[in-house]
Amino acid sequence: MRQLLRQALVTSGVAGLLLTSGTAVVQADNATADENIPSMCGDRRPADPAPGEYGMQLDGTFRHPALTPAGEERFSFPGGAQDLFPKTKGYDPRSYLEGPIKLEASYRGADFTPDYFHSWQNVVDFDGRRYLFQYDRSEGRVYDVTDVRKVKIVERVSRNDVKAEWGENVELKKGKDWDAYDYWGASTIQWRDGHYIMIQSFEQKRQVGELGDSLEHTKFNNPDGVRKLREQTSFKGFKVYRLDGPRKKDWKLLSTVTTDATLTDPKPGAQQGSGSLDVPYWTGGKYMFIAVAPLDTWSNTEVPTYLYSAGYQAYDMTDPANPKKVGEWHRKGQVAGDAAYAKNPRCGNQTSWMGARMPLFIPKPVEEGGKYGFAALGGFGLSVLDISDPSKMKEVGHLDLPMSVGGTEADNVDVSQYERTGMVYVSGYPLGEDCHEPYKDVFQIDARDPAKPRIVGALPRPKPAAGARFADYCQRGGSFGPKRTGSYTSPGDPKAGLLPYAFYNAGVQFYDTRDVKHPKIAAQFVPSGFAKGVPDYALGNQTHAIYVEWDRKLVWVFTNDGMYAVSSKQLLGAPNLGKPAKPFRTSAR
Repeated sequence: MRQLLRQALVTSGVAGLLLTSGTAVVQADNATADENIPSMCGDRRPADPAPGEYGMQLDGTFRHPALTPAGEERFSFPGGAQDLFPKTKGYDPRSYLEGPIKLEASYRGADFTPDYFHSWQNVVDFDGRRYLFQYDRSEGRVYDVTDVRKVKIVERVSRNDVKAEWGENVELKKGKDWDAYDYWGASTIQWRDGHYIMIQSFEQKRQVGELGDSLEHTKFNNPDGVRKLREQTSFKGFKVYRLDGPRKKDWKLLSTVTTDATLTDPKPGAQQGSGSLDVPYWTGGKYMFIAVAPLDTWSNTEVPTYLYSAGYQAYDMTDPANPKKVGEWHRKGQVAGDAAYAKNPRCGNQTSWMGARMPLFIPKPVEEGGKYGFAALGGFGLSVLDISDPSKMKEVGHLDLPMSVGGTEADNVDVSQYERTGMVYVSGYPLGEDCHEPYKDVFQIDARDPAKPRIVGALPRPKPAAGARFADYCQRGGSFGPKRTGSYTSPGDPKAGLLPYAFYNAGVQFYDTRDVKHPKIAAQFVPSGFAKGVPDYALGNQTHAIYVEWDRKLVWVFTNDGMYAVSSKQLLGAPNLGKPAKPFRTSAR
């Protein structure tokens, strides 16, 4: 097998095969290697754990592997999902509702699943009607959710009319709904001067045909794939729109801003850097913060299919038609050639996401006297930034987090409780299935002294509901671990002490943190883990997002097979399943 791999790699022009700990490791020819691909630590890619190192224990718990390489394949183990649920391809078809919660409505199928793996959400109100947006890049839906139990589809946008070869970036082509290079970027929508203003992120696509997780296709061993990505002419930055209604035709473009530090205008051609990642942080005031790598040199990250290590930029949004960059920050070690990178134990593992995925998490807007932003930096850990002067952002505190490789580390920071308790909740999320990676704790971090953040606990690991056929969620099939607690763009004020988390195959978990020393799970809603209409490759990506309408006291749950509305009079308050008492304008905290 190794000889066949060697021959295939030589034939494809990739040189330098090494064998380490039984794992084939490939090195690109230095003459063609991209200078911004990190290499100072060599190849430290972890080997796959032996089957006996992880799995179900005699006491009904699951032992996770200590270290795994990048990859999203299925892994069987005795007593696992493939043994328990053979008739449904190794996924649990049942759903569970436990605790003081109620399922108000469910909407399943393609019309309610624009993307199997991920989606963004926003709400707007026009003419007494509430609309929910669910979208990811080219695929989007607009729903009238005024009557929660009678949701109506208002608009569908798609690129499914565009023909493309496997691995080809379909966004480079024009379709019926989108011009070439255009799509629906992750958005914040806030009220300004009598209108909704929507700011959309435009970034380097993360799932690309040019690179892959297999050794010969990673960025470390595939200089041709890296070159092709560098040469793409997709727009990287953000766009600002005014919304005059809920449909795409109601968007009015106000400005287009490139984040390429070498350009002043988004001219046609290849652009450097990542573009703006995920949902920009802007609550309608003067300042906006985005996650971004503005140059190709911001590149010290080990994830095998992505080229950038993002930091942050700040913009003055006084005039949405003319945003102005005022500040920029990255942590030491993020830029190519910085020797500080070698001090990170993840250096060279060809697995870890290093750098920001999300913008700063800000408990209180700068315009209202807020001073701190929390930076979730993947394998670089958690930093606390003083952002009181956005033109001079500076690190005032930092915390290295325990290693949890593979999967994503330090992705999300829930700051909804910070002003009340001084606590923030930091988590990564799983990428593999069947728990073939370390568990992703939700760390409870005491940041009352921003200069000295420290881990003081972790939220409890979810346990199966009564009557489940499994003892641990690792046996249910799919990914298991936290994703995020919704979005700061939600309408209304978050509830004191309540943290609802999307938790993949464990559905949505409602954490009660009112007693900070003894957090507990108060309720859980776990949708079915199997649907015939979902393709096999997407069955493991179950509850991947939630969106909370704090004003109507509802939680929308988004899965690979639709969306659900959940309420809890005890945890959230009495729900309003009809017209909101007042329209959403700007996000609370």
